[in-house]
Amino acid sequence: MLNRSINRWAMVLLVINGVIGSGIFGLPSKTFKEVGVYSIAAFLVCAVAVFVIILCFAEVSSRFDKTGGPYLYALSSFGPLPAFLTGWLLLVTRVITYAALINLLVTYLSVFSDWFTLASSRIITIIILTLFLAYVNHVGVKNSTRVNNFLTFAKLLPLFLFIIVGFFFIKPENYEVKYVPDFSSFSSTVLLLVFAFGGFEAVLVNSGEVKNPEKNLPFALLLAALIIASIYMLAQIVSIGTLPSLASSDKPLAEAAGLFMGKPGSAIIALGAMFSVSGTLNAIMLVGSRLPFAFSEEKQFPPVFSFIHPKYKTPTWSLLLFMAITIIISLNYSFLSAASISAITRVMIYGIVCITLILLRKKRPEQSKFFKIKYGKAIAILGVIITLWLLSSSKINELRDIAISIAIGFVVYLLMEISKRITSKK
Repeated sequence: MLNRSINRWAMVLLVINGVIGSGIFGLPSKTFKEVGVYSIAAFLVCAVAVFVIILCFAEVSSRFDKTGGPYLYALSSFGPLPAFLTGWLLLVTRVITYAALINLLVTYLSVFSDWFTLASSRIITIIILTLFLAYVNHVGVKNSTRVNNFLTFAKLLPLFLFIIVGFFFIKPENYEVKYVPDFSSFSSTVLLLVFAFGGFEAVLVNSGEVKNPEKNLPFALLLAALIIASIYMLAQIVSIGTLPSLASSDKPLAEAAGLFMGKPGSAIIALGAMFSVSGTLNAIMLVGSRLPFAFSEEKQFPPVFSFIHPKYKTPTWSLLLFMAITIIISLNYSFLSAASISAITRVMIYGIVCITLILLRKKRPEQSKFFKIKYGKAIAILGVIITLWLLSSSKINELRDIAISIAIGFVVYLLMEISKRITSKK
């Protein structure tokens, strides 16, 4: 049995760490290039949309105390196949997000040395860091949580410094509206920003290791969401106000800090990005390594992935599988392509959980010990509408890649069902 060693405040930090990763260090320039000054509005719209969805997650998550997150929620509402595909999407999201983050980390490391611009250096860095994070998560969730707490503070301090100092160097003329983007471009930008605001859904996979999940999960989700939205909005405002070449920058915060704080400022932000991305990678490794375990517990993955190390109480084979997949995918994807696909898979999971809220209220009317939001059904319907709007902005090639991923998941599910029937006949 997994240890329940994650308390309320550790969970808040885990959510913050799971969300604030490469997004705020890489997307300010990407969004500004697409919609200009309206990128501030895009951040605000995305924050409101995600908060609506988080309200649904707050209620649904408080009903469960087992490991599995959205996979478990779908299992209780839709049955085995939809649940498996939901969990599979969550697993794909974690892997793709990991690939996006670790590639951006290598980009930011080039601030310190040109060695990181070499193709061989990228491969070496990805493999060594992934092995290290896998080891940290193997030796126990307490150690992983301590690392998570340190990395969360290490990533927030440079961001606070960037925002506070940057406000004194803002040039009002940088906010001049030069063009009004069309609705399609604005919607696509909001969808891309889901990558920056997402990640909270995966942290819930660790519910089986959280103390008093029915109270601590909603508290952590809602408080972390408010903190994250505030940081993102302020960082975008400072980026636009201080960096004239924002649209063409691949390290926007580091370059902006370099203008108003000099080389030391650029180095501090690059160091903050390194800690930020490393922290999120650690959170992804912690969460992603529990998904094959959750599948196995429900007999939808081979039983070997249910193995828990007798000393460290961590799912050893589940962790090794996730580690191997992340290395392979990370070496074959760039930051932006991985970020776009990750955003779409996340939105699909969000829609499923919003529907789950409505179904659970019908299926479990007797359940009382959970966080019940007011006007829950109306908020859930609004959440579904939001996800449909965001998905309508997806590109054909991105949907194709996701369709292929779902098809692979469906094949895995069928193979497991066939295997179970053969075993039962023996």
